[in-house]
Amino acid sequence: MTHVPERVLVTGGAGFIGANFVRHLLATDPSVTIVDLDLLTYAGSLDNLAELPDPSRHLFVRGDIQDAELVQRLFREHRLDTVVHFAAESHVDRSITGPGAFVRTNVLGTFTLLEAARQAWIVDRELGARSVRFHHVSTDEVYGSLDRADPPFSETTPYAPNSPYSASKAGSDHLVRAYRHTYGLDATLSNCSNNYGPFQHDEKFIPTVIRACLSGQPIPVYGDGSNVRDWLYVGDHCAAIDRIVREGQSGETYNVGGRSERANIDVARTICRILDRLVPAGAPHEKYLSFVPDRPGHDWRYAIDSRKIQERLRWARKETFESGLERTVRWYVERARRMAA
Repeated sequence: MTHVPERVLVTGGAGFIGANFVRHLLATDPSVTIVDLDLLTYAGSLDNLAELPDPSRHLFVRGDIQDAELVQRLFREHRLDTVVHFAAESHVDRSITGPGAFVRTNVLGTFTLLEAARQAWIVDRELGARSVRFHHVSTDEVYGSLDRADPPFSETTPYAPNSPYSASKAGSDHLVRAYRHTYGLDATLSNCSNNYGPFQHDEKFIPTVIRACLSGQPIPVYGDGSNVRDWLYVGDHCAAIDRIVREGQSGETYNVGGRSERANIDVARTICRILDRLVPAGAPHEKYLSFVPDRPGHDWRYAIDSRKIQERLRWARKETFESGLERTVRWYVERARRMAA
């Protein structure tokens, strides 16, 4: 059955992927209103929500997804029929030095949201027979690490998380499935590969490379740079989530990837070549490449098999890695110029 979202709670909507999804939804569906719940930690910024396509249909609420009273009030007051749950602690390095925050936000925060949805939609039946949906956004890191010859992760790949971050996301995934199986909560999940694009936090790999080049600082690359990731442009990811929310089958998981496996060192070198064209005064930017000690327990390779969402929901990426990276680098260069003006 097709779900038609009208009143959508987006958690983490001031963060990287969340803010891009808010923009996507406002631009593509004029009937949707959005309640955007974000705590505005280091990873979220109201700057990411500036100049929205139609700000009159967007309500920002600063708050914690672990605040049960607040979350329950939002369900009641706004008669929410859809949740798209992005809010999470997501940086692996931070999870190694401070795992507690990841368990609290990713596991307990997801539990709080699920409980509020169960109370409003199943126990109190506040929306009657109206269609509802809880969509949980997860990561390919819950599947562990691949060797060179291994096939990409599919929806049936066993979970094998290797970091506190991926373990906490695996825990939240299991909670969502449990609420679907035990209570009949209408829920879908997606596991995505590495996202990139506008509004990504500066600590992530691609923004770090761009920032280092523009400031003439060393580009930190873990180990020998051979670790491989599958890269997905954030706009394509947002379109995939929208498709799952509307047409995905309840209880199903959909893997979303970009079919763009690249070694980290190759990503860094490609960015340097783009910047050689856009900012020739700093060329060649590869001179800034610097190898640093590897991350503890660093997964070697991630790759996503997206055939399920492609075949069942007719989703396909629009950006190749090269076109998406060009758009991304240009966005950061233009932002840097605006900030310097």
